[in-house]
Amino acid sequence: MERDPRAYLWEVQQAAKAILEFTKGLDFAAYAQSNLIQSAVERKFEIIGEALNQLAKTDRDLAGRIPETSEAVSFPQSTDPRLSQHRTRQGLAHRRGRAAQAPFRRDRDSG
Repeated sequence: MERDPRAYLWEVQQAAKAILEFTKGLDFAAYAQSNLIQSAVERKFEIIGEALNQLAKTDRDLAGRIPETSEAVSFPQSTDPRLSQHRTRQGLAHRRGRAAQAPFRRDRDSG
């Protein structure tokens, strides 16, 4: 059975929420000093990129409605915490809001 393409949007939304939670209340110095937080944020960005990549392969029209999809898919691997924090603070809230508006609601009982 083929996966519903909107499930990828749910993954993006969940990863975005996690990034915001991980970085809540952190300034740049605190973020830059925490390898744990940086790694967690980078992993969630990888999940976002992969989910959007799969969405683009399965439903180009739906993926095309998401701004900056190609930038998210090609999110560079970087050890510079300024890049990760900049992406987190500047773009994620916007992307999260767009994903939240997507025509998909996951039932809690469906796992």
